Amino acid sequence: MEPGSTGRRGRAPRRTEAVIRRAVARDAARLTRLVRTSRAYEGPYAPMVAGYRVGPDYIEAHRVFVAADGATGRVLGFYALLLDPPELDLMFVADTAQGLGIGRLLAAHLREEARGAGLTVVRIVSHPPAEGFYRSIGAEPVGTVRARPPAVMWDRPELLLPVDSL
Repeated sequence: MEPGSTGRRGRAPRRTEAVIRRAVARDAARLTRLVRTSRAYEGPYAPMVAGYRVGPDYIEAHRVFVAADGATGRVLGFYALLLDPPELDLMFVADTAQGLGIGRLLAAHLREEARGAGLTVVRIVSHPPAEGFYRSIGAEPVGTVRARPPAVMWDRPELLLPVDSL
């Protein structure tokens, strides 16, 4: 896919006014659906998300934030920040929202949240195809997290995202 492409053939990217809000328990089904239907997890990656669930209990226990279309409320993406130890647990952008800057918007919000919590760095264990995105927002590679079959069948890049860098 070319830089700036949305993956939607024949249509120009639609600009949207996204708002970031704290996720609530009733978002659980939408967030689960976003994870399970992500094209980033097709092919050999599909088994990892096939039964994945973002439950109301997870949302209530963690800092989970949603990017939603300001006009329609449609969920465009989300992330979950763990504080102890500081780690990005989940970040997904809806396939239809790829190329609209939602990932960068979520990353900027993540930095604000981390800074507000007194963090200086956030660990990211990346889905291999997403490593380039995380590097583009300033995350630095620090190693590799080895596969742990049957849950994770492939090695994953480990990065650190400085909270105060742009």
